[in-house]
Amino acid sequence: MATEQAPAAQWWDAFPAPRASCPSIEAGEVKQMLERLEQEPSAKRDFLLVDVRRTDWEGGTIKSSINFPAQTLYQTRQIIYDLCVQAGITKIIFYCGSSSGRGPRSANWMQDYINERGDEGRLQSLILKGGVKGWVKAYGASLMDFWEPTYWEQFK
Repeated sequence: MATEQAPAAQWWDAFPAPRASCPSIEAGEVKQMLERLEQEPSAKRDFLLVDVRRTDWEGGTIKSSINFPAQTLYQTRQIIYDLCVQAGITKIIFYCGSSSGRGPRSANWMQDYINERGDEGRLQSLILKGGVKGWVKAYGASLMDFWEPTYWEQFK
């Protein structure tokens, strides 16, 4: 007689399911935003890039991104929110490897928090379409920090 095993719990099962469903932003639009800041150093920065990868934070990250691993993001939403409000940020752009799991989940959790605070008109969470893999496929090392070309060979 075979016994059925319960599926292993996922790390996100410890947190409430996100209610929000955030829109995506194209890599080209983010690239233009970053290029504008390089071309106009006095331009106001109104966006924050958040890389939510943890142990797979390899190969590099999109220029100026901060790393808040998805596994701890839910607990740090208030800190991210407070920092963004103080800095005048209007868009928080989340990504992971392909933006098909951790990136969207993190963006949706952040948008839930923004909505709970009543700030949905001033601050918005977005998902970088294709994640960092999509970025590298489109732009290679362009606007990447900590670029490691050998890491990306496996995805060609």
